Amino acid sequence: MAYRLLVVDDDKDTADTIGNRLAKEGYEVAVSYDGEDALAKVGEFNPDVVILDLMLPKLNGFDVLKVVRERYKEKWRPVIIVSARTELEALRTCYALEADHYITKPFSIDDLLRGIKIVISLIPQRRKGE
Repeated sequence: MAYRLLVVDDDKDTADTIGNRLAKEGYEVAVSYDGEDALAKVGEFNPDVVILDLMLPKLNGFDVLKVVRERYKEKWRPVIIVSARTELEALRTCYALEADHYITKPFSIDDLLRGIKIVISLIPQRRKGE
């Protein structure tokens, strides 16, 4: 079974590049370019992992993360933040909203792949209590 990943980034080239690489790695991938569409795709595509930028049109990444945690409690899905925001307050806010990992831009795809493998390996533990 291929894990399903949702890539959310307002930069179309970045989102598509990440999505294409993850698809080559064997993941089933959906891509979104704004916060509202991202939430719709969480409901429709039902991803196992969400890779989320913070600076998005329509609904920012903090709000998307908050809604994912509130609306989709029946299935834990790891959220990896990938953002150019490097200030400590952004990191603290994301972890307070239960982000699972935080990667700053620019980043290497290998760092992202490592992060994805780590959070996927933790899914059974997170879902035990459901």
